[in-house]
Amino acid sequence: MMGPVLAACLLIILSAAWISQANGATCKKDGGVCTCNDQTKNVDCSSKKLTAIPSNIPVETTELRLNFNSLSKLSPKAFHHLSKLTYLSLSNNQLKSLPRGVFDSLTKLTYLTLSYNELQRLPDGVFDKLTKLTWLSLNTNKLQSLPHGVFDKLTELKDLTLYNNQLKSVPEGAFDFLEKLKMLQLQENPWDCTCNDILYMAKWLKKKQDEGLGGVDTAGCEEGGKAVLEITEEEAAEDCVYPNTTTAIPTTIITTLASSNDDDIPELPVPQENFQKFLGYQEPDHLPTQPQCLMSISGYLGLMMSLVLTSAAILYVIHFLKKA
Repeated sequence: MMGPVLAACLLIILSAAWISQANGATCKKDGGVCTCNDQTKNVDCSSKKLTAIPSNIPVETTELRLNFNSLSKLSPKAFHHLSKLTYLSLSNNQLKSLPRGVFDSLTKLTYLTLSYNELQRLPDGVFDKLTKLTWLSLNTNKLQSLPHGVFDKLTELKDLTLYNNQLKSVPEGAFDFLEKLKMLQLQENPWDCTCNDILYMAKWLKKKQDEGLGGVDTAGCEEGGKAVLEITEEEAAEDCVYPNTTTAIPTTIITTLASSNDDDIPELPVPQENFQKFLGYQEPDHLPTQPQCLMSISGYLGLMMSLVLTSAAILYVIHFLKKA
């Protein structure tokens, strides 16, 4: 009767192997691309040429490094199961934008770096859930503006880096809630000191200089090289007009369109990308990386082998049961 027992054990082992193959692997010890430390709960996926965040990152992970990869977009739910993260590095990638809510589950996060990417804007409320954040790095991107209230919930923030972007000013009250800030780096931005939008920042920096905040003198005017905190109301008297702002449609055009018959309105060509959006077409959230493709292929091969061996084990059991 040892035959059926051994076959049953083999069946259990193969079933476990099949489940493992089906779930995939993230850590190197399991055949994945990342280095995982079970004791410190750290996962290092840096410098792996990743174009997508690996699946099945352990839910207990507290530190996750995804820097020096080729990430160009993130899924809104990329980190939704990693609520224990305290450290997240996404620097040195190719991110052009961030989806709304991407960080909403990371309520324990204290360190976040998004530096050395290609971010042109930030969505409203993108950091609102990160109330324990003490370090935020946004330097070396292509940010042209900041949303109103983008830092309002970051009352524990101590270090903020915004240098090497394309900022001309910040919204009124942008820094008002950063009472624990110790260091602010603003250099290498084209601050427009002729525009009255700069006055909030100039007065705030001057006040914080007197209070000992580090880095307040790093913001220099694009023209003249003068420090932003030295700008007066007389110097920044112009109204702010920047390119890429919404331009009003001339009244004459509105009147003409309102008085025209439908048959007189010319047909305007619709760009292909807009038509795709109208039809509901969307690019996939992410594409698998080369290592992930290899992992998928090996997973399928392992799955097929497991099925073959499992079938053999079942036949083996049936054979011995018939003899018994």
